[in-house]
Amino acid sequence: QLQLVESGGGLVQPGGSLRLSCTASGSTGSIFSIKTMAWYRQAPGKQRESVAAITSSGSTNYADSVSGRFTISRDNAKNTVYLQMSSLKPEDTAVYYCNADVVHYGGFSLAYWGQGTQVTVSS
Repeated sequence: QLQLVESGGGLVQPGGSLRLSCTASGSTGSIFSIKTMAWYRQAPGKQRESVAAITSSGSTNYADSVSGRFTISRDNAKNTVYLQMSSLKPEDTAVYYCNADVVHYGGFSLAYWGQGTQVTVSS
């Protein structure tokens, strides 16, 4: 079974930086390709929101709230997506989730979610 495993969350002071990683693990031999990979976040009492996304060809888009501060990238050979977060603000505090649209051999596609990693921005 395929899983997305996230890492890199933690506690950081305002203005600081963190780098999140998310890697597909498990039955990776079943992967034909991974289309869009993305990061979402959910703050307490709020709905999950899109933060950034990147296509297999490297096209990116960002939420207005993080544009210019966050950078999404991916390593297709490692089935990994990254989120470099800089100039962090207390309002960036949330659980961050990665998401991947995976095309499996056999032609079927599934969307996968990571388990979430906590990012807390506080002094």
